[in-house]
Amino acid sequence: MVKWGVLGTANVASWGCIPGMLKANNCELYAIAGRSAEKVEQYKQKFGFEVGYVGYDKLLEDPAVQAVYIPLPNHIHKEWVIKALKAGKNVLCEKPMALNAQESEEMYAAAKENNVILMEAYAYLHGQFMESLKKDIESGVIGDIVYIDTAFVTQGYKEDFRLHKEFGGGMIYDLGCYCTTMMLSLIDSEVEYAKACAEMTDLGVDSFVGGLIKFKNGARASFNAGMILGENTNSRFDRLFIHGTKGNIRSEYEYNQSGETSYRIIKDGETLVKVIPTDNNYQLEVEQLGRCIENGEKPHISPEFSIKNAKLLDALLDEVGFWK
Repeated sequence: MVKWGVLGTANVASWGCIPGMLKANNCELYAIAGRSAEKVEQYKQKFGFEVGYVGYDKLLEDPAVQAVYIPLPNHIHKEWVIKALKAGKNVLCEKPMALNAQESEEMYAAAKENNVILMEAYAYLHGQFMESLKKDIESGVIGDIVYIDTAFVTQGYKEDFRLHKEFGGGMIYDLGCYCTTMMLSLIDSEVEYAKACAEMTDLGVDSFVGGLIKFKNGARASFNAGMILGENTNSRFDRLFIHGTKGNIRSEYEYNQSGETSYRIIKDGETLVKVIPTDNNYQLEVEQLGRCIENGEKPHISPEFSIKNAKLLDALLDEVGFWK
C-alpha cells in the first residue's frame, strides 16, 4: 500500500481522483491539505483521510506521505510539483501539468534529480477503452491511420478559473489537451505543423478552438474544444472518428467515461460494435503509479509523451495568440 496525500481541495479531486483512490487496491488515503481549515475538515469527514493540514507545506513535511496528488490551478502546478519532488514525494499532477514545454522539462528534471516519479494525470489514457482501441489499431484492422477527428465541448461558466488567463485558463489547456493526447497516443509520428483558430473572451482566453495537426508520416488530425453549450447547463459533446486505409472507427465515447464504453469498427460494408467494460479511470491511474513506486513499473504517461504534448499545446497557443 502506498500512502497518498492530496495537495488541495479542488473540485476535480472531490468528484474525480479521490473517489478513484478509494477504489484503488494499492492506495492508502492518508493526508489532505488545503488553505481552509473548514474545507480540510470537510474532506477528512467525507473521504476518511487520517490527517489534515492547513497549508500545503505541512503535508510535504510529513515523512509518512509517499505520493502526492496535485489538483491545484494550472498556474501553480510547477511551484508545488517541484516542492513535492524536492521533498522526496512521488507526484501525480493534474493535467495540464505545465503551462509550456519548458516548465514540463524542468519538472521532469527535478523528478530525476530527486530520484522520484512524476506522472501527468490523464486518467482516460489508463482505461480499458483506450487499451482496446490501441490494440485494434496496432493489429492493422483499419490499416494505417490517415485522419483522426475528435471533439470535447462542454457548458460555459459564469465564474471559473478556466475563464482567467493568469490561472492558465482557456480551452486549449482545459479540454484541447485531451484531444491532442488522443491524437499523439494513436499516431506514431512527429508533428509537422499545427494550425488553430479560436474565439476569445473579453478576459483573453480561448472559449472555442478548432485545430488541424499534420504529422510527418502524412496523417492529419483535427479537433474542436469549447465551453459554449449554455451557461451552467451540464451539457457536453464528445466525438472520435478515425479513418484508416482499410476501414474506420467511430465512437461517442466521453473522455474519462467509465462503465460500459463502446466503439464501432466499420470495414468492407460491415459494422462491428465493440463493447468495453471500463473501470474507474482515476482508480487505474492511481494503481498504476502505485505499481511504479512499489514494483518499478514505468509510468504509463511517460516524460517523453508529456513533453511532446506540451510542445504541441505551445504551438496551438501561439497559433491563437493566447500570450499576446
